[in-house]
Amino acid sequence: MEGSPTLMAAPPERPPLNFVEALPLEMSVRIFSQLDADSLCRASQTCRLWHAVIQQSEQLWRGQGLVVRAVCQREVDRDRSHGHSWKVTVVRNYARSRLKADWLTGRYSHVRSVAELRGRRMTPLDAETWGEILQAELDR
Repeated sequence: MEGSPTLMAAPPERPPLNFVEALPLEMSVRIFSQLDADSLCRASQTCRLWHAVIQQSEQLWRGQGLVVRAVCQREVDRDRSHGHSWKVTVVRNYARSRLKADWLTGRYSHVRSVAELRGRRMTPLDAETWGEILQAELDR
């Protein structure tokens, strides 16, 4: 059979590398919506495809924004009224909302040493927020 052309098998199709390639966009966004803002930002650093899906999904960031708004309504409403996207609003207010929630729930009511605060991110809070925190402390 010398001289006859060799039949080459077609290369197998490459399987999807991850769920974002395999699923419809709406399903991928639904999966990402289960993450908190910190995890979402970390996931966006995984690969270019995840980054594109996460960064471009206003629906995804709106969901995160509503969670942040539950604690920082004034700040979120102000950012939205200034025309900031949900993503920008979340990035600007996420750390503040976590810190404010910790203060309001009494996490820092009985701190005995700086060692108890290690690893915690602190962020500036406005006078109205400090008023809320002080009132919560007085009510405890």
